[in-house]
Amino acid sequence: MIKLCAFSDEASSSLDGQIKALKRNGIFYTELRGVDGVNVSRLTAENAKEINKKLSDNGISVWSLGSPYGKVSLSDGFSEDDLFKQLDHLCTLCGIFGCDKIRVFSFYNAGGKKEKVFDLLNRSVGAAAEYGVSLYHENEKDIYGEKYEQVLELKENVPGLKFVYDPANFLQAGQSADETLEKLFDITSYFHIKDVISETQQLVPAGHGDGHISDLIKKINSDTTLTVEPHLSVFAGYSEIDGREMKNKYTYKNSNEAFDAAVFSLKNLLADNGYEYENGGYIKR
Repeated sequence: MIKLCAFSDEASSSLDGQIKALKRNGIFYTELRGVDGVNVSRLTAENAKEINKKLSDNGISVWSLGSPYGKVSLSDGFSEDDLFKQLDHLCTLCGIFGCDKIRVFSFYNAGGKKEKVFDLLNRSVGAAAEYGVSLYHENEKDIYGEKYEQVLELKENVPGLKFVYDPANFLQAGQSADETLEKLFDITSYFHIKDVISETQQLVPAGHGDGHISDLIKKINSDTTLTVEPHLSVFAGYSEIDGREMKNKYTYKNSNEAFDAAVFSLKNLLADNGYEYENGGYIKR
């Protein structure tokens, strides 16, 4: 079965708006990244309890915390204390939300510092494990693990670290979907669905770019989760998670329309590959 999840803050900054967008699109999992413009890493325990109750009341579960953990520079001013305090807080939030996953990164300005990257991530994996939480590394341009070769090094040198595959991010780092999907599919725990046109770097709905999303779906042969991460329009909090200009091929009236278009495109690809919706997920017929 394939389950759908989404970064629902791309539909709306408000929790009510996110819930409406998820329910409208038949999605019952969120990769929680921000609410009311507040990044998940800065939510208080009280905030988290209130958010979790409202999500639960609407039949929605937190699949993972879409945290910015590891999106910091290892150059001047880096603080290990601050890093691990953030992790401790995120793990505490996981307990409130009833989830056991945190999306993480492998640091900026990490060139020539891979042993430092391995050390920090090993210690992070160990610290999270004490809470019963696993860390899921996402490839992203300009971090240590931006290319598949580095992701494979992380797999070899950081036992217990798990992996999220984002095809658009690899394309933005100059690697093709063909080579990355082939090399990393077997070690990937779940997938972020985002697509981009390599030549222009314009973000597009799944299947409209060079991410070979349909080929990704074809390779799936066990239960997995696909998290919709549209990036089809600028949304509240984008500047906090990414300092790069967002280039889009298509224009949408608002964030809700862009979000719906992203989900619609993914559902079409699932249908094209023989999947039908049943009991909260998609089954191949």
